[in-house]
Amino acid sequence: MGLVDIKGLQKTSLVDYPPYIVSTIFLGRCNFQCPFCHNPDLVKDYSNMNDISEEDFFNNLTKRKGLIDGVCITGGEPTLYKGLPSFIKKIRDMGFLVKLDTNGTNPEMLKLLIEEKLVNHVAMDIKAPKEKYSLATNSEADIKKIEESVELLKQKKVNYEFRTTIVPGLFSKEDAIKIGLWLEGTEKFFMQQFVSNTKLIDKEFENKKPYSIEELEEFKKILSNYITKVEIRGI
Repeated sequence: MGLVDIKGLQKTSLVDYPPYIVSTIFLGRCNFQCPFCHNPDLVKDYSNMNDISEEDFFNNLTKRKGLIDGVCITGGEPTLYKGLPSFIKKIRDMGFLVKLDTNGTNPEMLKLLIEEKLVNHVAMDIKAPKEKYSLATNSEADIKKIEESVELLKQKKVNYEFRTTIVPGLFSKEDAIKIGLWLEGTEKFFMQQFVSNTKLIDKEFENKKPYSIEELEEFKKILSNYITKVEIRGI
């Protein structure tokens, strides 16, 4: 294995790092088992997925110079890879922007990437209010690590956003208040519509009915009391 384990590549994406055009890579492995995760293969079965070699990836980047602005690195959880800084440096040395998607469980890695100016933008998932993290992730979540990453991003040393997938049964008006209080002062927060009728980690969630637009708008109003810019994605 190379610096990272690339399991998927979307050569052109207009939605992963707007307003930029990027290539998005998907890294295998995650330390959460979120029941609503729509990339279950990257979490549970990544060892059985075909690898995309780093050589092929960088050859593709070379061909796409002038056509894309950067690379979005998602997963799985990218910060699990010790080789991530070296991998990103190669991308940055080619003149591309880098956006990182993370669950915030590795603040040490996040701090390194920010201090070394290797990432241009960080999108961190907030899975739930603090006391519901283990439920929402089906994992023994170290909330202190999550809090550390939140505070790190709030220092505004890098462009960032927080985002939460709004899952019925795991998100309520009370949860919106708690997350709002936790992230108070944050400039940008995205509510992501839960996607059902697709392959998820927990099959019981596959037939869950998403919240209506009206219900999402109610959550948005609550969160807007604490956060400057709140937007809804996926509707």
